[in-house]
Amino acid sequence: MDYKQQTLLNTGGRSNLRLRLVNFEIQENHISHETKGLSETLLVVRRGKSFKVTLLFGGQRWNPYTETLVLLIRLGSLEEQIPVLFSEECSSHQRWSAAVHFRDIDAQSVTVHICSPVLSSVGVYELLVQIKTIPSKTYAVGKFVLLFNPWLKDDPVYMPHKAQIEEYVKSDYGVVYMGSSTNVQSRPWSFGQYEPGVLEACLALLQVSSDHQKNSHRDYLHRADPVYLSLVICAMVNCNDDLGILLGKWKDGYHDGVKPTDWTGSAEILRQWLSSKFKPVRYGQCWVFASVLCTVMRVLGIPSRVVTVFNAAHDTDANTTIEEYYTTTGEKLNLSKDSVWNFHVWVECWMKRADLGPGFDGWQVVDPTPQEKSQGIFRCGPCPVTAIQERCFLVPFDTPFLYTSVDGDIHRFIMHNGILVERKVDTETVGQLVCTKSINSDCLHNLTNSYKGLKRGTSPSLEVSLTIKGSPVLGESIQLCVKVTNRLSHVRTLTENVNAQQKQYNRNPEKSFWTSHKKVHIQPYKDLTLHHTIPYSDYKSILGFESVVNAAVVMQDSMTNEIVMSVQEFSMSCVPITMEIKGGNSVQIQKEKTAHVTFTNQFDKPLSGATLTVEGSGLLQGKQEVRVGILQPGEKIEKKVSIMATSHGTKLLVATLSHSNNGFTISKSYHKVSVAT
Repeated sequence: MDYKQQTLLNTGGRSNLRLRLVNFEIQENHISHETKGLSETLLVVRRGKSFKVTLLFGGQRWNPYTETLVLLIRLGSLEEQIPVLFSEECSSHQRWSAAVHFRDIDAQSVTVHICSPVLSSVGVYELLVQIKTIPSKTYAVGKFVLLFNPWLKDDPVYMPHKAQIEEYVKSDYGVVYMGSSTNVQSRPWSFGQYEPGVLEACLALLQVSSDHQKNSHRDYLHRADPVYLSLVICAMVNCNDDLGILLGKWKDGYHDGVKPTDWTGSAEILRQWLSSKFKPVRYGQCWVFASVLCTVMRVLGIPSRVVTVFNAAHDTDANTTIEEYYTTTGEKLNLSKDSVWNFHVWVECWMKRADLGPGFDGWQVVDPTPQEKSQGIFRCGPCPVTAIQERCFLVPFDTPFLYTSVDGDIHRFIMHNGILVERKVDTETVGQLVCTKSINSDCLHNLTNSYKGLKRGTSPSLEVSLTIKGSPVLGESIQLCVKVTNRLSHVRTLTENVNAQQKQYNRNPEKSFWTSHKKVHIQPYKDLTLHHTIPYSDYKSILGFESVVNAAVVMQDSMTNEIVMSVQEFSMSCVPITMEIKGGNSVQIQKEKTAHVTFTNQFDKPLSGATLTVEGSGLLQGKQEVRVGILQPGEKIEKKVSIMATSHGTKLLVATLSHSNNGFTISKSYHKVSVAT
């Protein structure tokens, strides 16, 4: 048994009985409490469920009738004294209890079953043991971590289905959806809650939070409430107001940190923050902020999932609408602070809302990306998804802002020489797709109907739509399709203007890199389909595999001057890198395996200075590279690497291909590896 030597805090008295050693029964308790892997040295248990500690006495034999035991439980300034009673079960889930089963009594040892209240505060507790001799002897036994308990029905984070808990609490692997609604791209993410140092970082986050620093006693009291903790942790994931984890950056130039797209998991970020004594990690963007928040929540026992909103609106003036400005040729103008991000990522956390009532229980949006302040702090939520769908704008927290993000209207103003010539209202674009990873599958799970109510629109006499053919692949031509509908009884002559601009996923577009202008005729009550091609030569020096394109078409009736428009944003896909692990994708800890990584040049031109890079946290030490001077069309570049897992869970092998022709990374692929104990 794994006993620990104990420290006597006071001495004296006639009795020779002393507490010599204590066994926290870590392995058995961790299995019982579903906390295996979170720590090898600390006892980690869940509230409202009994755990056991074995006490080994020295000196004289222990008499349980004359030398009674009392436990002292401390969390900061909070303290409970718990008499150890003879009982076969915990007396109540409403208060601390300590029981000894008659079968566990021995003259030299005793096993004590300790149970916390179901609404205990989360944190690191001190455990002390008093032996009621004359005078009493008090021993500092050690520390244990208490977490939320989604398995327990009376816990506000209770989740009824085992498959949900496995996915949203225990799983250390996830998928973040990125790109655009017409070209959804999946990026694996390692939440890493079983990696060394992650639990310690999550617990440290609570201690250095602004709320704890301002009033530690109040903070300890309120840590029983998942709503309160969501507010605290959301603010701490970004560093805008405190000693938070991540510094955000959305423009080029990441030489003094890590480019957000290079992160593949939360563990490295949390460990870096902890080891630096709480200096912000550089850099994060929305999916990094959200994924780190999801890790912290899962570690603490709050069911959580990462959610992507495609065409997510950012309302800067709190009017629940988005304003956009275009020229009559379809070029977007930077005249509004509002924007529509082609995707935005936040977190849903599962909990009861005792502050609101049962109609708002369930999934709550918590968004740590520092966009706008909430109650003077850069954080957003927790907000019930139900409140967003039902437009309950008075429900806390931040419902109007989040509603606009998924279901706001876009007011498009079409300008000519600085004069407004047309105004259009788009009720459909925002929040076209809201999704998360499916349970026990990498497939996309559509959540759109959970957020959006029905809207009524009208049918104009002239209608236009713009679609992208397939998923545009870097190196190939981009195919656009414009469909026009004439609902009048006469032929119409139209001016068609089509425009393509590069943009960052969360910002307004840059200068146009491709345009098309022409006159077309459309028959009465007919549809007209027009096809356009953007050749690779027109964008090869502009777009990379992470690039986003804002395409717009403006149709104007030459006689009536009626104007209609359609906008579509899409992302570029890349030629995949293949990765294969000899013997399959399941590996054993500390056992070596070989991975074979290959990229084939499918472009019609040679790639100069092609470099294939392979890395994997928990699988490889550092990066491994291979480089060729010229990679001809159809030729391969490949690398064999030896991998060895250092901890259990799900790991990611990441490969990238770059070349010196234009300085872009042109391909990035991920490979999931399961590590068995």
